[in-house]
Amino acid sequence: MKITPFIILISLFFLSCTKEPKITLKELPNTRVQMNSFDALPNFNDENFDKVLVLFQKNCQSKKAYKIYQELCTEAKNVTDSKKFIIDNFQVYRVLNNKEENRGLLTGYYEAEIHASYTKDSRYKYPIYASPNDLITVDLSSIYPKLKNYRLRGKVQGNRLIPYYTRKEASSRDLNASVLCYCDSKIDKFFLEVQGSGIASMDDNTSIYLGYANQNGHKYSSIGRYLIEKNELQRDEVSLQSITKWLRMHPNRVDEVLNHNKSMVFFSKRKQGATGSLGVKLTPMRSIAVDKRYIPLGSMLYLSANLNSSKKIDKIVFAQDTGGAIKGSVRADLFVGSGLEALEFAGGLKAPLKLWLILPKKRVKE
Repeated sequence: MKITPFIILISLFFLSCTKEPKITLKELPNTRVQMNSFDALPNFNDENFDKVLVLFQKNCQSKKAYKIYQELCTEAKNVTDSKKFIIDNFQVYRVLNNKEENRGLLTGYYEAEIHASYTKDSRYKYPIYASPNDLITVDLSSIYPKLKNYRLRGKVQGNRLIPYYTRKEASSRDLNASVLCYCDSKIDKFFLEVQGSGIASMDDNTSIYLGYANQNGHKYSSIGRYLIEKNELQRDEVSLQSITKWLRMHPNRVDEVLNHNKSMVFFSKRKQGATGSLGVKLTPMRSIAVDKRYIPLGSMLYLSANLNSSKKIDKIVFAQDTGGAIKGSVRADLFVGSGLEALEFAGGLKAPLKLWLILPKKRVKE
């Protein structure tokens, strides 16, 4: 059969319009992705590649990141052209959500600050606990490999493992745990737990760093969503600032609202500032918290989010933390730093998100 130039032209047109197939990588069995090129990344050429290279080497200090990038971690130490190194050695994958769309949510978090004392008194009366001695964590992966990202937490009663105390239950008893310090606000204590790390400014003019150590095993529940359901706040006005303001204006309902979130976080003293689940000190505007069921800790990603009509975030970031509220594949919580400015920015950050994984070419081909 004779093929006319017109038919050839039409065939080429449809071939050129065909989308990259949606695939699942063996390293990410729960995550649907599409192979992309660096040209698909918004404002990629505006990136500070020399800074990214430094952060990549820092990220490689963790075992999980080294497992992903292997020899590239070593090669990065001798690179002279950082942009070329990234383009030549890495492959971009667009991350899809459960509807197979590249749309999600970006929020922000910061290094919280509390005012505290080593001694309990009428002002400093809310304990910041270390991980309780009777809190048992069960790793199920040795029996059920598919559950490697899950932990079962509770306490032993007789010969049974039962749920650990909820936030409400813990507030009315002394836990079997060391008290790191006492703070002067249960609201500030709550948001320290939500952020997962912070600075305790002590009454003797010293400071200590606090980092996530453990969690009571109960599911995180959003108090912002609770206030919406109770018609106390409108959905479009919910932020860290609006929630805090509401709590301070309704002191008789603080316990009701905070106890809606049964989850409770325990801390340990740290030698440095905010450190994520990866064990690496977080870098403002470059470290993100992810859902590790979909995005591996230690991975490098490209993030694109429109904050408003005039401000965007387009940059390479690193998955170095997790969080109870971070659920799904196209979902990230951006660490924005510490101080009042960071608090204001993080508290109001809620933007549509697009994510791309940046993985080594060699590992992907194997």
